[in-house]
Amino acid sequence: MLETTIAAIGALDGSAMTAARDLQARLTKPAGSLGALEELSVRLAGLAGACPPPLPEPAAVAIFAGDHGVHAQRVTPWPQEVTAQMIGNFLAGGAVVNAFARQAGASVTVVDVGVAAPLPFPPADAAPADVPAPTGTTLAPPRLLDANVRRGTRDMTVTAALTRDEARAAVEVGIRVAGELLDAGVGVLLTGDMGIANTTPAAALIAAFTGVDPAEATGRGTGVDDETYRRKVGVVRAALDRHRPDPADPLGVLAAVGGLEHAALTGLILGAAARRVPVLLDGVIAVSAALAAAALAPDAVGAMVAGHRSAEPGATVALRHLGLDPLVDLGLRLGEGTGALLALPVVTGAVRVLHEVATFDAAGVSEK
Repeated sequence: MLETTIAAIGALDGSAMTAARDLQARLTKPAGSLGALEELSVRLAGLAGACPPPLPEPAAVAIFAGDHGVHAQRVTPWPQEVTAQMIGNFLAGGAVVNAFARQAGASVTVVDVGVAAPLPFPPADAAPADVPAPTGTTLAPPRLLDANVRRGTRDMTVTAALTRDEARAAVEVGIRVAGELLDAGVGVLLTGDMGIANTTPAAALIAAFTGVDPAEATGRGTGVDDETYRRKVGVVRAALDRHRPDPADPLGVLAAVGGLEHAALTGLILGAAARRVPVLLDGVIAVSAALAAAALAPDAVGAMVAGHRSAEPGATVALRHLGLDPLVDLGLRLGEGTGALLALPVVTGAVRVLHEVATFDAAGVSEK
C-alpha cells in the first residue's frame, strides 16, 4: 500500500497553475492585492489539475492518537492516561477541536493508532444523534476508529520507538483513513493529533530530517518549567545520538524516534497527495510528520497547506525546510487540529475567489 501510494503522487499541473495566474490577473481587483491567497489558489489549481480547483469542502479532521514510551523520562508533567481521557472528551464534543469543527462545519474522526489504555469502542451499528451545525445543517457526531498498532511506543532513549514493520503499519493506517474519508466525498483533510509527550518525538523527527541542533527543534510543549525543558532537550539529543537516524531512510527515522500518531499522519498526508486533495497541516506534530511524508515523496509537498505557525520552535524549523508559509500565526500550541480549523476559511476563500469574482470584461469595469 505504501509503495503504490507514493507512486501515485505527482507534481503540480503547470497548465492549471498558469490558467489560475491568468484568471487572477483578470479579476476585478488590483493585481496581487490578495497577497498569499493568490499563490495559494494557484497551487491548489495545480494540485487539482483544474482552474478553478474544486472548493475545499466538506472538510474532515482526522485526529490520530498514541502514547509514548519516552513519557518515562519525565518530559512532561501530564500523566499518560490523559490521552485516553481526552479521546473521551473529543467523542463527547467537549474539546476545543470540537468547538472549532462545529464552527467550520467539519467532521471529526478520532483514530486510536497507539493509545496505551484500551478504549471503549462503540458497537459497529451504534448511531448517536447528529450534532447541529452553525449553518442549520447537521454534522455527524465525532467517531472513533480502532486501528491500534501497539499500545504506545517504546522509550526511544533505550531502544527504537517502533520496529520498522510497526512504523509501516501506522503509516498505512493513515493512508487507509485518508482513502475512506475521500471516498466518502471529503474535499479537504485536516490533521489532528493527541498524545501526551508527543512533542518530544516531534522534536526528534524535526532535528533528524532538518539537521538542526535538538535545542532548536525542542519547545516547551504544554508549558513545562525550565528543569523539565532542559531534560527534554537532553532526551531528544540522547535518542538521536543512540540511533543516528538517516533522513534518507524516512521509515527508519519514524521507527527510531517517531510516534504512532506521527507515522499515521505521514500516511494521511501521502494519501491526500496521491488523490490530489489538499491536506491542511496543524501544528508541530503535523509538520514533523510532513517532513517524513516529503522525504518519502517530495511531490507530496504540493498537497500541503500550512494552517498556522505553532509556538513550538520546531514547527518554524520544519516549515522552513518544507518551504511552506503558515496562513495564520496566533501563538497556538494546543494541537488537536485547532489551528488547521481556524485556517480553513482562509483556504476556502482563496479558492472561492476563482469561482465567484467577476473579471474586468464580464463586470464592465475599466482596467488601469
